[in-house]
Amino acid sequence: MSSPRTLNVGLIGGGGGAFFAHPHQKAIHFDGTRRVVAAALRSNPQSALEDAANWPYPIKGYASYDDMIEAQEALPVAERLDYVVVVTPNHAHFAPSLKAIKAGIPVFCEKPLTLNHAEARQLAAVVEESKVPFAVAHTYLGHWSTRLARHIVQSGLIGDVRWVDSSYIQGWLAGKAEEQGVQQAEWRADPNKTGASNCGGDIGTHALMQLRYVTGLNVSKVSARLESMVEGRSLDDHFTTYCELSNGAKALVRASQICIGHKNDLSIEVNGSLGTLVWRQEDSEAVKVMLPGQPDRIYWRGEVTANDGFLGELPDDLMSQPTLPSGHGEGFHDALARLHRDFECDVRAYNAEETVNADGSKYATVEDGRIGLAFIEAAVASSAQDGKWTVLD
Repeated sequence: MSSPRTLNVGLIGGGGGAFFAHPHQKAIHFDGTRRVVAAALRSNPQSALEDAANWPYPIKGYASYDDMIEAQEALPVAERLDYVVVVTPNHAHFAPSLKAIKAGIPVFCEKPLTLNHAEARQLAAVVEESKVPFAVAHTYLGHWSTRLARHIVQSGLIGDVRWVDSSYIQGWLAGKAEEQGVQQAEWRADPNKTGASNCGGDIGTHALMQLRYVTGLNVSKVSARLESMVEGRSLDDHFTTYCELSNGAKALVRASQICIGHKNDLSIEVNGSLGTLVWRQEDSEAVKVMLPGQPDRIYWRGEVTANDGFLGELPDDLMSQPTLPSGHGEGFHDALARLHRDFECDVRAYNAEETVNADGSKYATVEDGRIGLAFIEAAVASSAQDGKWTVLD
């Protein structure tokens, strides 16, 4: 059997030295079954074309995402874009995503999904109606250890979930980076570009997604405090929510960008009636399980076996996912590539006019993205009322 046609991918955003386009393009090329062939890299048409001409490898540059999307219909089928990756600032997620979906082009969008919940609701409704594949780039769901943690918790191996502490702690905004020419800080400090919450929208949504993905539970209501620790900053750099979960359990979902010394410290601890599970992004090769009266168990990627006295049978698709032998660390690019790999399967099914049933088990969906914005909306409203319990929409 001949190899399948390589998927053609287009980038929207990512020019001007923006960080996140490059992890995406590396992840896209990871397997040799996907490639970036076109891009609309900047909002300024001339700059977009110049950046495309100077891309590390040849791509077709477009002056705008409108031009790129509208050009597809005239191309031979084998040359059209199979999906686009949206890597713009938050305020520029909605319009290109909506245009691509309406053109029948699948979308892999950076988080948060949109600038606000109203946009998220509208986009989710269009995706649901069109049945065009849509992924939200919650990269850390791609770590194999995250998926093992999900299996352990949702199989009931640590009992009923009672308490969860999900956090994402950084230190890069401990000073006034937005006044020091740091591009990523400049737009995040602007409510018109980042939305009603900086820290919550940027990394608090990751902590929320990790909780929802691992436990299978939703946040039903929140009591929140959004704070600006750096004087003169208009948006939060410190985000704390006390949550009630859909099973009646409680949780902390918290984030901070002013904790000096912390880099990308995403972690989750799930306390169940039979045991506790701990996972950390900065130590993402391992999952720790603590059971009463027993030594702690550390499950290393590549060294996990079924029926060991705690784990039962393990799903074949989970056990087949690691790309490297144990001791050869997977990392951020591997996790992002795993999401693109799973999304590729759904894009190929869509191209073959097969039914695509994205259930959130492989990557975050547009509905996951909408829930993230509902969470931010409720947290902002709660904080404005001194932490009053606020129900999520």
